[in-house]
Amino acid sequence: MNKAYKIVEVDDRKTEQEFLYLPVRLYKNDDNWIRPLDKDIEDVFDRKVNKYFRDGDCIRWILMDAEDKTIGRVAAFVDYKGSLKNTQPTGGMGFFECINDQKAAFLLFDQCKKWLEKKGMKAMDGPVNFGDRDRWWGVLVDGFVEPNYCIPYNFPYYKDLFEAYGFQNYFNQYTYYRLIKEAKEGLSPAIIERAERILKNPRYTFKHLDLKDVDKYTEDFRTVYNKGWANFAGVKEISEAHAKALMKTMKPIIDEKLMWFAYFDDQPVAFFLMVPELNQYFKYVNGKMNFAGTMKFLYHKWMRHCTKACGIVFGVVPEHHGKGVEAAIIMAFSKVAFDSNFQYKDLEFNWIGDFNPTMMRLLGQVGAKIVKTHVTYRYMFDPSLPFKRAAHVS
Repeated sequence: MNKAYKIVEVDDRKTEQEFLYLPVRLYKNDDNWIRPLDKDIEDVFDRKVNKYFRDGDCIRWILMDAEDKTIGRVAAFVDYKGSLKNTQPTGGMGFFECINDQKAAFLLFDQCKKWLEKKGMKAMDGPVNFGDRDRWWGVLVDGFVEPNYCIPYNFPYYKDLFEAYGFQNYFNQYTYYRLIKEAKEGLSPAIIERAERILKNPRYTFKHLDLKDVDKYTEDFRTVYNKGWANFAGVKEISEAHAKALMKTMKPIIDEKLMWFAYFDDQPVAFFLMVPELNQYFKYVNGKMNFAGTMKFLYHKWMRHCTKACGIVFGVVPEHHGKGVEAAIIMAFSKVAFDSNFQYKDLEFNWIGDFNPTMMRLLGQVGAKIVKTHVTYRYMFDPSLPFKRAAHVS
């Protein structure tokens, strides 16, 4: 190890604080960076909270210079069940932050590699989350603007550090954007024709969620999900209990007019679920949801300072694919958005993998364009092993 640097395991409150506060110092002059909530980061490493500890393990380090100043951080983790889904056992590294110094970065990468090798891994993906893919996943390589909630933001030089070490592009994750009120913007004439035909068809109806009847809409969501998504490899059907738990978790941030459902002969055939972009509130709380942070959050929510919605998921049952339902539900939603009191102007869709051409094509059909790109990298411990990009889903 370079004598000027010292790697320290995060194992007490002092090192935990250094792990949390390093990004605050690194990005202090970057107006685009929004500090994540401390609790969101801490929960990842809390064995009582993070279910991935049931079949996995993780470790964190900080990197200090000769003056004992923290200049880097990283975490390594292994999900034993998930690792076996790859051609070779594959672990993960993430929560990487570092000064623009290749030697410092390589020390952190090496530390992850050595730990994962001891765990029996043959490769590592990064930067990824010790948890679900919708959070803290990938290196931002294009679109250096304000990040969405729990979506990584980093300096442009991170891409160079990963690739210089030998990480290879496993897949791209795209963020798509479109204006909300201009329903027809970006739609082809053929798509518009199909959508308008559906909107005029009395057998189709479109409704937004009504919290007074939340159980009905939760079951409608489950019906469409299980028909439309459970066909994908590795995607399980969602149970009634799980669907209700998800809705309960989301309830504090739900805006009824952002969650839309399509019906054919009163049977649910599609949904389009959106939520307010929470970082437009959280950017005022400086990572702390204490009393002061909560009051700031509630104030900005009451003042309706959020003007961006984030699409969580589209779902269409197979027998209604290709009929224009996707565009029709966007157009039905936009009619509500024409109300002068409607607070949202922009719509973004996070985390669209380039291994999912069907979803990319769908978002293109509804007039959305790529505005941000993240890359998930893979590093093969044995360079003689073949590297393959993520397989496409169909």
